[in-house]
Amino acid sequence: MNHKDQYSNYKSCSMCGRLMPIDYEKDFCPACEDDVLFKEVREYIRSHDVTEFELAEIFNISQSKVRKWIKEGRIEYVTAENKMVNTRCQRCGVPITFGTLCSDCMRVMNGSKEMSFISAGKKQDRNRMRFLMDGEDE
Repeated sequence: MNHKDQYSNYKSCSMCGRLMPIDYEKDFCPACEDDVLFKEVREYIRSHDVTEFELAEIFNISQSKVRKWIKEGRIEYVTAENKMVNTRCQRCGVPITFGTLCSDCMRVMNGSKEMSFISAGKKQDRNRMRFLMDGEDE
């Protein structure tokens, strides 16, 4: 079997080049597809006030996917009063709006480095989501 025949049943992801079965219907691999979806969600959150439920409905994704992004610290609720049900700091147990650690525990774990986030600043934004900037996008 020559080198070309070995890859004849595969196609490449148009973003990352990862090999996929030739009959895979999409142009992107599942990992890149998720990245593209998150970028669309991120842009939507930047210009719209939405709740976790609304976001899931608008993008036809599960609320668990939205919650996963919250736990990963990629998005969060705008105000601290709108903590997710059962989302607590893994270290001290206080309710949190994103990630797995509260800001106090995060500072302790990171050697007291300061944390900063882009604030939406509106009191009427209860139950709304926001995108967390990672420094690159500022």
